[in-house]
Amino acid sequence: MSGYVLAIDQGTTSTRAIVFDGNMKIAGVDQQEFNQHYPKPGWVEHDPEEIWASVVSTVKNAIKAAGITAKDIAALGITNQRETVVLWDRKTGKPIHNAIVWQDRRTASYCEKLKRQDLEKLFTRRTGLLLDPYFSGTKLSWMLANVKGARARAAKGELCFGTVDTFLIWRLTGGKSFVTDATNASRTLMYNIGSNAWDEELLDILRVPAAMLPEVKDCAADFGIADESIFGAAIPILGVAGDQQAATIGQACFERGMMKSTYGTGCFALLNTGADMVRSKNRLLTTIAYRLNGETTYALEGSIFIAGAAVQWLRDGLKAIKRAADSDGMAEKADPMQEVYLVPAFTGLGAPHWDPDARGAIYGLTRNTGPAEIVRAALEAVCYQSRDLLDAMHKDWRNGGGRETVLRVDGGMVASDWTMQRLADLLDAPVDRPTILETTALGAAWLAGSRAGVWPDRKSFAKAWARDRRFEPDMDEKTRTLKLKGWRDAVRRTLSAEQA
Repeated sequence: MSGYVLAIDQGTTSTRAIVFDGNMKIAGVDQQEFNQHYPKPGWVEHDPEEIWASVVSTVKNAIKAAGITAKDIAALGITNQRETVVLWDRKTGKPIHNAIVWQDRRTASYCEKLKRQDLEKLFTRRTGLLLDPYFSGTKLSWMLANVKGARARAAKGELCFGTVDTFLIWRLTGGKSFVTDATNASRTLMYNIGSNAWDEELLDILRVPAAMLPEVKDCAADFGIADESIFGAAIPILGVAGDQQAATIGQACFERGMMKSTYGTGCFALLNTGADMVRSKNRLLTTIAYRLNGETTYALEGSIFIAGAAVQWLRDGLKAIKRAADSDGMAEKADPMQEVYLVPAFTGLGAPHWDPDARGAIYGLTRNTGPAEIVRAALEAVCYQSRDLLDAMHKDWRNGGGRETVLRVDGGMVASDWTMQRLADLLDAPVDRPTILETTALGAAWLAGSRAGVWPDRKSFAKAWARDRRFEPDMDEKTRTLKLKGWRDAVRRTLSAEQA
């Protein structure tokens, strides 16, 4: 059987399709951005039909770029933006509303209402998550309450809910498979990560009918077969994981204590805690890292809402740079005597603050401040937020112990040497960049390829992981301490009145 494996990486701002060969090397790739919709301040939506069209287009182009046909592909893996909610008609497969994106904050008041009812502890105990608009459950509840006729139709079994993976599998299989995997389910605020099942009590609170929820499978499983009419051959879908868990797998973080951080639209750090569900005392999330052969591995996760999105803002909003790649050169030109801090709370602050009402701010401006200083502040903001996550993880995992962590990084921003060096400097820890930066897609591909029997097992895959470069800390302690003090003061000033 051919060793070619196809990965669909459906992200927040673009869709990528990558064909890997039998040696796990990229043979063909295509990427396509799609529109972001902002109906109101704090609201973020996608058109599911546009997402679907981008998937079909990029897959066909990637197969063509690889110089093969769909018949040469042994398996298909899917990784996706998590928490984003799609609701569609069970008969027609047509969405009844735009997808509500994970960044969307429209359910902030509903989350506060649930907190006032003293329900957050219940949700956290069952799901490992906090009551925040970030997660799928309250978004789905909003749809059922606000889309005309949705609640009645859902009660009759006429509607399907899914994260993006579920919607894509439904479409790929012609409606034959209504499934998701444990990692995506664990981000919905409706899934009990201890019992590995949808939680009836939480569904009742959110007023979500169980009949509209998909079947939950392992990350490597039989999810259905992509119909021959779409790509020219029937392709088995054998691997699915949410993007951050897929990156954890792609980085071969299979051992307890291993940590990865993905720098895409947002930034997400996961620390493998093995079979232990570590309950955070520092407002981190307890989540499913992956489930293989019925065995669940857990992780602590810290979520930063704005990472690469800040660079997009510099490019598209401020027009401070023409291309994202220009940010390195601009940061290097910035005046080292100016300490400018950008707190990118464009859609609130994630871990460890979880303040949906915070909004972005810039501090330390002078008459001499120019675009270079603001660009540097945007890149540094990602590093400062990563330090906040690492500190919280150490408190939970090592009870405040030593800083021995080596961080494996991936995502679009890690191509920036300047940012990665500053990250190592502010973390005071080594940062490892792999030779294959497409680790999210690689993780999904490995799940599918190993399931198909054409790629190596977990142990051999981990041995094949290769480092491109290690960034070692090169900042003196006094400078680091002063910079971190300035950052924490900036965050304190940015927090909303209820959080400050």
